[in-house]
Amino acid sequence: MSEASVRAFFAAHAPDVAIIDQGVSTATVAEAAVALGVEPARIAKTLSLRVGEQVVLVCARGDARLSNGKAKAALGAKPRMLGGDEVEAITGHPVGGVCPFGLAAPLPVYCDVSLKVFETVFPAAGSRTTSVELTPERLGVLTGATWVDICTLPDAPE
Repeated sequence: MSEASVRAFFAAHAPDVAIIDQGVSTATVAEAAVALGVEPARIAKTLSLRVGEQVVLVCARGDARLSNGKAKAALGAKPRMLGGDEVEAITGHPVGGVCPFGLAAPLPVYCDVSLKVFETVFPAAGSRTTSVELTPERLGVLTGATWVDICTLPDAPE
């Protein structure tokens, strides 16, 4: 069902975007990078967070870490990761396939500015084997995302 909702989303909003089904797990950043033949940083991971009483999604580059201080300042409260069962119930996507497309219900989406250094990135597409390739700008437009600076990169001070 989840992959179907993502396919329906792209059919309606961006029919030119092809869903890539690798036929192997792309559920983790490392698996997705190997399957797609790209560096892990180009995988656009989607984090499901509770910020106060609200659930939000954050898309960030694969090697970035959420900075609690930056996130609290930008989002208004300290974020907490959702549990696996809660993620699927709220987004409609299984852990490993969570993406900001074809959601079970509308959620605020944030994209971290760290994605902007890449020509294209690869977010998941609703299943543990599917993804799409988009420019960061198009990812932001298609999801109605707000751009924020809430992550740190490897070897960067928090």
